[in-house]
Amino acid sequence: MAISPQDIHPALWRGTQLGARTGPTVSTGHATLDAELPGAGWPVGALTELLVRAHGIGEVRLLQPALASASPDRPVVLLHPPFRPNALCWSGWNLPAQRLLCIDTGRDRDTWWAAEQVLRHNCCAALILWADPIRVPELRRLHLAAQSGEALFFMFRPLAMRDQASPAALRLALAPQAQGIRVSILKRRGPACAQPIDVALTDDGQFTDPGHVPLDRPVPAPPQPGRVAPAVAH
Repeated sequence: MAISPQDIHPALWRGTQLGARTGPTVSTGHATLDAELPGAGWPVGALTELLVRAHGIGEVRLLQPALASASPDRPVVLLHPPFRPNALCWSGWNLPAQRLLCIDTGRDRDTWWAAEQVLRHNCCAALILWADPIRVPELRRLHLAAQSGEALFFMFRPLAMRDQASPAALRLALAPQAQGIRVSILKRRGPACAQPIDVALTDDGQFTDPGHVPLDRPVPAPPQPGRVAPAVAH
């Protein structure tokens, strides 16, 4: 008689199964990406690593739909970001400034400590951590801390770290492309994903400041040959 692994224990699953018996997830907001992720979304209460070659390629924009929909009564924590967040941009993403908590620390170990405290106290909807460098023992501590709460936990790391061992439940490599971002799944629960996923990222005009009025200036008359401006003639 054939016995399914799940009949033995709920935590058991086959390597060919995608997302079998996963924990809670939040949709990424991108259908093509959801289709390739266990549970059809970002894992909740687990470490997700996003590896990038350089900042500003659309990596935060990729997270926007999930951040906007996750626990709107809780803050989104930005820990040690490489640049000052643009409040107007985040507001256009349905994430007003009063919902953001930006923390910058002076030392790496302070950053790791702050991240662990945020996760263990389960006080935010999502934590986005920019960590470089970080050691494997600290990665394990943060992954365990994330499991004690219900927050989305994203960590941005350099692409050069793709061959380093990691306890992350999900690891993605991100690369820019003309219409958005290319996602390569390096690690997921289930079979390997050989083909990258192209995710379109469009602003749909959502970064326009509704209070901004364009400056209306008359178009200057084109110069006429054989004429000299009066101010020059005198």
